[in-house]
Amino acid sequence: MSAIPASGRHTALADAATLTGRALRHWARQPAPVVVTLLFPVLLVLMFGYLLGGAMVVPGGGDYREFLLPGMFAMAMLFGVETTYTAVATDAARGVTDRFRSLPIARSAVVAGRAGADGLHAVAALTVMVGCALAVGWQWHLGVGRALAGAGLLLLLRLAMIVAGIHLALLLRAPEAVAALQILVWPLGFASNAFVAPQTMPGWLAAVAEWNPLSATVAACRELFGNPGWGGDGWPAEHAVALAVAWPLLLIAVSGPLAVRRWRRLDR
Repeated sequence: MSAIPASGRHTALADAATLTGRALRHWARQPAPVVVTLLFPVLLVLMFGYLLGGAMVVPGGGDYREFLLPGMFAMAMLFGVETTYTAVATDAARGVTDRFRSLPIARSAVVAGRAGADGLHAVAALTVMVGCALAVGWQWHLGVGRALAGAGLLLLLRLAMIVAGIHLALLLRAPEAVAALQILVWPLGFASNAFVAPQTMPGWLAAVAEWNPLSATVAACRELFGNPGWGGDGWPAEHAVALAVAWPLLLIAVSGPLAVRRWRRLDR
């Protein structure tokens, strides 16, 4: 496959930036859903950290809130993705996407534009969560560089979830059907090491939790932040950072081309 000319790359970036701006303007006119998704993880931090945290024991010792917060950061990357999914499906159902397809814009611009807008949303969500975490006593202990690396892994997870979700939204097209995708956030989040150690789960569920992509990101962030972890001597526990990079990149590599291909074939 020949390389994309520089002018083509410039056009694709400009088209994606234009569609990112469109999504941001929609959110500015209807901010309530965005505000709710920013504040809901804060409520979970208060609930798990203060109402339920007293009954939690961290394997190997340590403060439960420091154990919990990396998991809550990852959960914050899952909450709010349905806003983008629904917007993509609504555009497809109302024919807006068909009008985009009739315009001389880059084929990847719709997917990239939505992903760019959601990326800004994810940065805002992570900023709110870190502010809340610092307020309740959480800290990172291994320097700013490692903390920023952990934040990068969290945003990479969000990007993977968005790219995969855009493909599913284009596949389903009906906003009502896409809303059901949000239900999948809960089993993905709770069948992980975000709240408790997998050792406390039944054997089969512990295996699912250890190989859960969310668990890889959470374990990697605990390692990079210097927060208490769940330990374990399995391969996922010993290679958490590598898995936290590999899982999202694999999901993006598979879902990205499928999303662009589906966008091109919406009328078929």
